[in-house]
Amino acid sequence: MKKYIVELTSEERSGLKDIIKAERMAAHKRRHARILLKADQGPQGPAWKDADIANAFDCTIKSVERLRKRLVEHGLEAAMDHGNRGSYRAKKLDGVAEAHLIATACSPAPHGRNRWTVRLLAEEMVSLGIVDSCSKSTVHNTLKKTNLSLT
Repeated sequence: MKKYIVELTSEERSGLKDIIKAERMAAHKRRHARILLKADQGPQGPAWKDADIANAFDCTIKSVERLRKRLVEHGLEAAMDHGNRGSYRAKKLDGVAEAHLIATACSPAPHGRNRWTVRLLAEEMVSLGIVDSCSKSTVHNTLKKTNLSLT
């Protein structure tokens, strides 16, 4: 049994048909529009099975399922985007935290140390309460982005 049922409104259906008919349109958008029109189980939709859609558009059943899921959970705009964007992950260090990191890296090393290490900087960011957790790779990437060397 399908968990994500596609039922397009007449406006969505006409919008998808416009995408298909457009003179200049990304190929993945045309393909997604065609798949969604065939998957439409509304009163005016053909309600094709996922296997038939996958066969007709030379893709996997899983691709059709993911497209239906994206439409139901995130809307038509998200369904028209590439599916390979990956999940968005918020940056661990915002601008203020980056400024604190750079200031700390430029400050004198802690007592008993010759210089700051990325691990020491990550621990310092947590102990100062700037971030709740911070990996040494986050510190490394931030310092690399700002062309700051610890040597």
